[in-house]
Amino acid sequence: MPETAIADHGLIGDLQTAALVTTDGSIDWFCSPRFDAPSVFGALLDDERGGRFRIRPSGPHTSRQMYHPDTAVLITRFSGADGIGEVVDFMPPCDGAATARHRIARLVRCVRGSITFDMVVAPRFDYGRRQHEAIPFGHGVVFVSSELSLTLHPVREPGDEHLAETRLEGGDAHLRLSLTAGQVRGVVLETETAEPPREIRLREFTALFDGTVGWWRSWLARSTYRGRWREIVTRSAITLKLLTYRPTGGLVAAPTLGLPEELGGERNWDYRYTWVRDASFSVSALLALGFTEEAARFGGWLGDRIREGGTGDGGPLAVLYRVDGATDLREEDLPHWSGYRGSSPVRIGNDAAGQLQLDIYGEAMDSVYAADRAGFELPHRGWTAVRAALDWLGEHWDQPEEGIWETRGGRRSFTYGRLMSWVAFDRGLRMASTHGRPAPVEDWTWQRDSIYDQILNQGWHRTRQAFVQHYTGDELDASLLRMPRTGFLPSRDPLWLSTLDAIGKDLVVDSLVHRYDPAATPDGLAGTEGTFSLCSFAYVDALIRASRLDEARAAFEKMLTYANHVGLYAEEIAPSGEQLGNFPQAFTHLALIDAAVTLDAALG
Repeated sequence: MPETAIADHGLIGDLQTAALVTTDGSIDWFCSPRFDAPSVFGALLDDERGGRFRIRPSGPHTSRQMYHPDTAVLITRFSGADGIGEVVDFMPPCDGAATARHRIARLVRCVRGSITFDMVVAPRFDYGRRQHEAIPFGHGVVFVSSELSLTLHPVREPGDEHLAETRLEGGDAHLRLSLTAGQVRGVVLETETAEPPREIRLREFTALFDGTVGWWRSWLARSTYRGRWREIVTRSAITLKLLTYRPTGGLVAAPTLGLPEELGGERNWDYRYTWVRDASFSVSALLALGFTEEAARFGGWLGDRIREGGTGDGGPLAVLYRVDGATDLREEDLPHWSGYRGSSPVRIGNDAAGQLQLDIYGEAMDSVYAADRAGFELPHRGWTAVRAALDWLGEHWDQPEEGIWETRGGRRSFTYGRLMSWVAFDRGLRMASTHGRPAPVEDWTWQRDSIYDQILNQGWHRTRQAFVQHYTGDELDASLLRMPRTGFLPSRDPLWLSTLDAIGKDLVVDSLVHRYDPAATPDGLAGTEGTFSLCSFAYVDALIRASRLDEARAAFEKMLTYANHVGLYAEEIAPSGEQLGNFPQAFTHLALIDAAVTLDAALG
């Protein structure tokens, strides 16, 4: 079983795929050629059969990890008895064209004294299901499988023969590198190159590093955020950029799969896809930071999905897609993998793609409306797609569904799904009025008002004095923390304030928020889960809008203490404070940005 905690990782990437690096210098998660491709290194989910790419000192040591300021370049520093060294990991950003060629660059440096590093490159292709061969070429190695090839290029200077020794063992490569103070060497692992391994000179390697640092700082210079929490907001923005598939603009929910919401439990999902909901939320967050290009790119991605049309009873939008817009997401298990700390099954694919989740139409329309208000022009084809989506929603919103949390306990009339259906029609009406667009205004108005009345009559529970999760129960749901943000009710409305108090009493534990209570609301799965970090930041936002600023700031600052050592968040937090679920999660970082921007504005 892997001993490394979920939170003990940093993230690097090239805008088409990404890798996780442990605080002990091991890349234990990497998929190629893109986020949703089969894994090459997967020790995160099976220490014996998953594969890894590790560089660490040969003797006893301690380690610390940090990011090179304002970049996605990760530095892991090691301290041993004889010296201090570091491994600098980065992936040079890819351009906008989809490519199978990706590079992981690992710079190895001795800072003080002397230090010997041991390196092992042990790929396990296709989730460990494919055999491969390791072939030596000069001082490099080529790893070949039927699915993919990797080439290991050494970073060397003339006369370096005495510094390193390489040996092959089975299909793995082992290298020992002995350095003294000031010496810098490294390796570059490249996928699908037609060239054999070559010796990369230090000058070329340094230029690769400088180019990567320069790219990230140039991108970040576009940020307009000048608020109180610049460091953590900046890290969240970089993380969102790392999770965006540059060729299409699709944002993956996380770069990982199978990380459990409960240790040893079955809530282990594949998040390497683009959810309409998550990506829609990204538009307002990115616009708030000044990243208009990314918001526009997602708008194009969303428009393409709507224009592609039907997805069964889910209407013109699927819940989630592959990064290229495909919908082949059949869920299956990997029975040969033990799972993170024994949490099985390990699943690839995601059957939630076939669910009916009505809220996605509201989130999609809200993102289009936000872009419209920011000055982005919606072309005729885009408005035609909007009309088609709303026409479908008008015929289907009043039915049971699976809901935002993708429960597997059957369909219900979820209040949040109705709320976001109201948002969809409201935003469509606003845009039609502002721009004089042709639209069935009377019908949309009737639909919007009917949903409003239904939520007030059936979603409000008189005994609980709160809006509840669905119409046939009295359970609470943290998704409704977004109600005042949508404008459905004023943020100081007594009905909403009573709901906020009820959620605070039943679902909040010292700023940490459960999305719902699985024990009270059977969701079709065994076990329980941690608190949901998205909801914890949404709670901050709701407190701000209720003018409870002292509580909001305290809750926000507490949530910041749950970030890992480099400012990253998984999906959930266990009662012990340990991070759980897929990592890092885009949804959480989006909510953090929203809360920080809103709190900054409220504090003045």
